[in-house]
Amino acid sequence: MKKLAVVLFNLGGPDGPDSVQPFLFNLFRDPAIIGLPAIARYPLAALISTTRRKTAQANYAIMGGGSPLLPETQKQARALEEALKAAAPDYEVRAFIAMRYWNPRADETARAVAAFAPDEIVLLPLYPQFSTTTSASSLKDWAAAYKGPGRSRTVCCFPTQDELVEAHAALIRQTWETAGRPEGLRLLFSAHGLPEKVVQAGDPYQAQVEATAAAVAAKLPELSDWEVCYQSRVGPLAWIGPPTDESIRRAAADGKGVILSPIAFVSEHVETLVELDHEYADIAREIGCAPYLRVPALGVQGDFVSGLASAVTAALARDAAVAPVGGWTCPASCGKCACRA
Repeated sequence: MKKLAVVLFNLGGPDGPDSVQPFLFNLFRDPAIIGLPAIARYPLAALISTTRRKTAQANYAIMGGGSPLLPETQKQARALEEALKAAAPDYEVRAFIAMRYWNPRADETARAVAAFAPDEIVLLPLYPQFSTTTSASSLKDWAAAYKGPGRSRTVCCFPTQDELVEAHAALIRQTWETAGRPEGLRLLFSAHGLPEKVVQAGDPYQAQVEATAAAVAAKLPELSDWEVCYQSRVGPLAWIGPPTDESIRRAAADGKGVILSPIAFVSEHVETLVELDHEYADIAREIGCAPYLRVPALGVQGDFVSGLASAVTAALARDAAVAPVGGWTCPASCGKCACRA
């Protein structure tokens, strides 16, 4: 029986208060995040990680001191292995996790994959929407780390994959129905933002986020008032918008409540459990935006896991080393598309 290694990529997160600063340092020293030469980037990363340490520690303290992202991803890895027992019965399958900025890092995971000695490798970033700042950075890190056996194929993105869309729509509808099907709601699809200059340079992330949101909204005619917004802005640069907090304020001014879906996040972590559940919820309460409903991240929702398994089998069946799943094609303006880079 052939061996199949599926490598799942995600951001990673500190596992305790003492790892917050080194996690932030790893994040900000990445040239995909701060595009300066190393001689300037490293001192800047050290400064940022030091000045933000206490605030970040306070945020992680809300979640028990560390990020839940690794245990969440481990659950997804085990669920995917189970799904692939039926979807890829000719393979012995093992799912591995490579985090970009905290453990397990790519070099550690690369050693584990090499020891497994796979015949086939599928690289599967847990970012449905491709960006140079997320998937591309993780894949570059992996390419430098892995020198072992196995034919490798990459799923670069899956923003409009049917199972992904169905999973989001199901969770949104479930949240709405559990709340009693309230009227007068605006559906906000909130995604992590990016500096405008990154998108203007050809990054396909915004186009893919908006495509995901449009596909999900088409499944939800009962929630026809919707928009895409962006959270987590940092620094002085202009970022893509509208900002999520402004969208909440605008909904309140229009006499609307909100139902907020984390459209670009597949796991609960600091940006959902703190930013959405506390910071933005506090804003909504202060301005009288009610109800304020938050849709869970995808986690191990059945359609989502089935979609991951479908993405793996589709990659195994094709010759192209890098390709999207679900019929997506980046617009011509997206010169940083993984299939063109």
